[in-house]
Amino acid sequence: MDTTCNDDLPWRKPSSCPNAASCVEFAELPGGGAAMRDGKNPGGAVLRFDADEWAAFLRAAKDGEFDPSSEPEG
Repeated sequence: MDTTCNDDLPWRKPSSCPNAASCVEFAELPGGGAAMRDGKNPGGAVLRFDADEWAAFLRAAKDGEFDPSSEPEG
């Protein structure tokens, strides 16, 4: 995972985000994979994922792995 910035990427925000400034932005990388950054700090760190890492992230998100309501209490 590379954290260098690239302002030449076509950054997008999720359409479901009610406040665009507080959302994570993402961009598809040439050759596959994706990059993510904090919408409040677009000049800050960029997380880059290769195609396999990005596919694993999307799979986990779709499976609800990051859903805070599914976390055990305690």
